[in-house]
Amino acid sequence: MFLKKIGVIHSVFENKDNVPSQGKYSDEKSIIEIFPEYTDALDGVELLKSIIVLYWGDRADRTVLKSTPPFGTLEKGVFSTRSPNRPNPIAICVCKILSIEGNKITVLGLDALNGSPVLDIKVFIPRIDTDEDYKTTK
Repeated sequence: MFLKKIGVIHSVFENKDNVPSQGKYSDEKSIIEIFPEYTDALDGVELLKSIIVLYWGDRADRTVLKSTPPFGTLEKGVFSTRSPNRPNPIAICVCKILSIEGNKITVLGLDALNGSPVLDIKVFIPRIDTDEDYKTTK
């Protein structure tokens, strides 16, 4: 398996201690810089309100298999949590687009550390990505 880094995140979050538990709880702006060779892939992004950002948690602890969620009291396997510490620290966050200038997208609601590698960007479609038929637990 081989993943390509398509960009880098510029944010005010320099360490894991000051990152919000979820991006939606942040009022901080971040800039997603897409590398020049991927600029053509941004065509049409200017028409979107929100995007899904997939990035690599390059400073995560990849040995962690269990975690206690911030709003919970019981330790659970990381596959049933949103813990950034996990065997493959692929992070996902829905962000509101504030502006786009060339290869830089300014967003609100991104919970990434400064310098985090960007893996992909996808359109956020509420009727597809938020479905009441899918509940969190049984």
